[in-house]
Amino acid sequence: MEDYPHKPQSYSRRDATKLIAAAGASAFLNTPIDSLGAPANMLVRKIPSTNEPLPVVGLGTWQTFDVSPSPTVRAPLKEVLRQFVAMGGKLIDSSPMYGESEVVVGDLADELKVIKKLFMATKVWTQGRQQGITQMETSMREMRRNPLDLMQIHNLVDWQTHLATLRQWKAVGRIRYIGITHYLVSAFDNLEKIMRSESIDFVQLNYNITTREAANRLLPLAQDKNIAVIVNRPFESGSLFSAVKDKPLPEWAREFDCASWGQFFLKYILAHPAITCVIPATSKIKHLTDNMGAGYGRLPDAATRKRMEQYIEKLI
Repeated sequence: MEDYPHKPQSYSRRDATKLIAAAGASAFLNTPIDSLGAPANMLVRKIPSTNEPLPVVGLGTWQTFDVSPSPTVRAPLKEVLRQFVAMGGKLIDSSPMYGESEVVVGDLADELKVIKKLFMATKVWTQGRQQGITQMETSMREMRRNPLDLMQIHNLVDWQTHLATLRQWKAVGRIRYIGITHYLVSAFDNLEKIMRSESIDFVQLNYNITTREAANRLLPLAQDKNIAVIVNRPFESGSLFSAVKDKPLPEWAREFDCASWGQFFLKYILAHPAITCVIPATSKIKHLTDNMGAGYGRLPDAATRKRMEQYIEKLI
């Protein structure tokens, strides 16, 4: 879902020009820069099944990339994707459920010549073996990625059937990783059963500072089973921003290099050691820039995360 407005640190047009010239995107990310003036690297987590490093902030495409072929309409998204890569992003997540999102991602990535720089993830969302194969082949063509990095079973639809196909595809190199997804707490029982009984590389689930049920059992289980975790709905469909609207960011947020409410919510998630990547969706550069800033600098420790929870509970 499109990010709700959250305010990154503001700069005047003159200040912004000077900062961009001196340090590129890192100036807006409030990130450290090295002795040569280059932005520091985004934090990475290793995919447990292979130890492949993955930057911790990715990009979702639900609603935001579902647009027409018009170059004018696509232009803002092209800039979002350009800046996403420039700021250290890699994982971009889509689905056939997301309308034109897959083909838009593929077209823009091709135009920008960044396909090989992306970790492309999408999903199978249909019933039946052959329907699944047809849909996945379409997704790979539209995203222009073969082999595809990650294919996930969307909301566990006909998961037994598709899991068998995915294992075959992984064995012959058509995909690199297998995953399952859901966005509701009510699905956690089923997610848990599959995580315990099946060999998968990724699980995608909902987790944020107010919806913390995943931390009770699924996140520890993912660590035990060496399963990477992608987090969706990090802002609880925007309701978190409604809760903190016009509220000042606590001064102690500076202790973990946090400059906005968006970074506050994302850094809370990323501080959990089981989390591999979080995928906020946006079509706006200012929100992308702010979101990416959460992947730089310090993260809150366990005691600070508890303090963050208590602080938000008082506001909602």
